[in-house]
Amino acid sequence: MLICISASHKNSSFELLERLSVDAETLGRSIVDGHGTLSGAVVVATCNRFEAYLDLDEPYGTSPLPAVFSTIAAVSDVSGVPADDLRATLELAHGNGVAEHLFSVSAGLESVVVGEGEIAGQVRRALENARAAGTTSPELERLFQRASQTSRSIKNRTGIGSAGRSLVRLALDLAESRVRDWADAEVLLIGTGRYAGASLAALRERGAENVRVYSPSGRGARFAINHGIPTVTAAEFAAAAASADVVVACAATEAHVLSAADLTIGRAGRAPKSQLAIDLGLPRNIDPDVSAVEGVELLDLETIRLHAPLDAFDEASTEAHAMVAKATRKFGAVAEEINVTPAVVALRGHVIGILDAEIERARARGDDSEATEKALRHLVGVLLHTPMKRSREYAHSGDAQAWLDGLEALFGIVPEAESDVEARHVPDERPAV
Repeated sequence: MLICISASHKNSSFELLERLSVDAETLGRSIVDGHGTLSGAVVVATCNRFEAYLDLDEPYGTSPLPAVFSTIAAVSDVSGVPADDLRATLELAHGNGVAEHLFSVSAGLESVVVGEGEIAGQVRRALENARAAGTTSPELERLFQRASQTSRSIKNRTGIGSAGRSLVRLALDLAESRVRDWADAEVLLIGTGRYAGASLAALRERGAENVRVYSPSGRGARFAINHGIPTVTAAEFAAAAASADVVVACAATEAHVLSAADLTIGRAGRAPKSQLAIDLGLPRNIDPDVSAVEGVELLDLETIRLHAPLDAFDEASTEAHAMVAKATRKFGAVAEEINVTPAVVALRGHVIGILDAEIERARARGDDSEATEKALRHLVGVLLHTPMKRSREYAHSGDAQAWLDGLEALFGIVPEAESDVEARHVPDERPAV
């Protein structure tokens, strides 16, 4: 059974999301180790969401709540957020609702900026991290791979990918009124990861020429060489931050990189100036106390969310949602068919076993005619045709359990629990945990 517990910009503060993002890459192992029947976990943590996708190895009808509460306890232990607060905030999806949710997330339909492109890569990296930690399962692999395929299809077939703007570009759009001429602006870029590369590209699109980079992790030199920009050392950082017209921070760090104290030190002997600090980091890269420094304006994720278009691209969004729904139905149908297969194999084995026994009895009575055996095998094939066909029909309609119940009632055949754990259709519900 697939389960997802999630917090996002829609139901949580960025402060909570910031706390949940700490050590997210190692959380999957803690989740799996904390509950005996969880066979897999993939954690997706971005600047506007935290989600744990779980594969629960339990028979149909078993409540998922023990596994959910165990996961919440693991998240609480790692993040320091009280479990009661998490239970009041996190949302729960299971069954086909998990696929629909992840497909929408991966396509950017649930992002602060609808259609933003970064999320698809973040979802892929979450799966890669889970693989490295050994916490994936075949069903989670199938789920995430199908999410990537759906995201690519939506990007290629709708206009939502090109119409949607990334967080970086939206932040710079919001900064336009504060920057007279990007070509003359002195910019300090904090960070050297994927977001830093995207930020630098977006800055250059606007004509920014005077960009320097600082890396809290010490990787600034390589980034600077690769992108043809100067680097800032730790000793130069305070002065560089104080002299910059715009600071763009997007480093992967758990501590504040820039604070009011840094700006105060860097400004020593200098007159105050107008500065814009753009914080795209999660956890925050810039201490909110910089807003108290004269002339400094802070633009963070909370502010960006307030200005983000809710859904400015109705036609593309409608088409994208329709594609998500179609992909979800297909995912569920394939899951039903995959998981009804053990029962189909069991039925064939049961009937063929009876056939072989009858053929042996006939031979023991002296009837070893090939015509008799051929006729019996043909009869069995005819008898099995309708049950096999009905198994596919019931699986595709989401009613595989009805077929399984009929199989048990007529023949006493029950597939092994491991095979039919995930085969049963779970209603698409997303209640609060």
